[in-house]
Amino acid sequence: MSTETDAAGAPAESSPDRGEVGAQAFGVAVAQFAPGADAAANLAEIARLAELAVSRGAGLVVFPEYSSYFTPQPDASWHEAAEPVDGPFVVALAALADRLAVHLVVGMIERVDGEAERVANTVVAIAPGAGLVATYRKLHLYDAFGQRESDWVVPGEVGQPELFEAGGLRFGLQTCYDARFPEVTRRIVDAGADVVCMPAEWVRGPLKEAHWRVLTTARALENTVYVAAADHAPPVGAGNSMVVDPMGVELATIGEISDVAVAWVSTERIAAVRRVNPALALRRFGVVPR
Repeated sequence: MSTETDAAGAPAESSPDRGEVGAQAFGVAVAQFAPGADAAANLAEIARLAELAVSRGAGLVVFPEYSSYFTPQPDASWHEAAEPVDGPFVVALAALADRLAVHLVVGMIERVDGEAERVANTVVAIAPGAGLVATYRKLHLYDAFGQRESDWVVPGEVGQPELFEAGGLRFGLQTCYDARFPEVTRRIVDAGADVVCMPAEWVRGPLKEAHWRVLTTARALENTVYVAAADHAPPVGAGNSMVVDPMGVELATIGEISDVAVAWVSTERIAAVRRVNPALALRRFGVVPR
């Protein structure tokens, strides 16, 4: 079993010994805050939370969707704030990763060539000393619950999932509304991921927090992997960022505040769960893109 920390960084009373996940356990943090329309302030908060996560033992930190820039309702400012993945925002993330010797997974608004109004909802993975090592562009846009993300965002193309390695584990990327489509996570796991990083801006509303918890847990449990899901803090987001283990156990959770929480993950825990629950090996169906 992996150990956990509470939102203040102290070991939770029920936490088992870290050694139970093996000598190769790796600290994965979820960072929760409420990005706004001030890009410089967002980057400063990312730096503050990354420093806090590292001080608590994290080797990788997952930040929310739209961490570079966000307004509660999409508008023309999104296109103005969009950057390429080699732009100033990612350059600053790379410098932060190098300074702290930490991996960062962050959601951003990406500029799309040929699009005069729409942007891409993109997740970037940054490794210390290597810069950008993986990208993911949101596949399923949030045209639900009264929202129309597709009016402002271009859907990502279905391609081979991009993975990267950290702490002896393989990490994959997806985001937010994609959690409602189990095939997305299954394809990432089929590509070899041990941990799925899921930045989100999970909008609050009737039953939405319950959906967030159930879907995040289900994606971990049915695939016997870890899921590290980082949401916006309220009032727009539902909060409740969490790391869930391959048996569906919440190892670390943040409530409604801006903070970080760290969990210890390992390939040994994944292997132990899969010996008990060999669901991936027993399944009789694959995933084929439409």
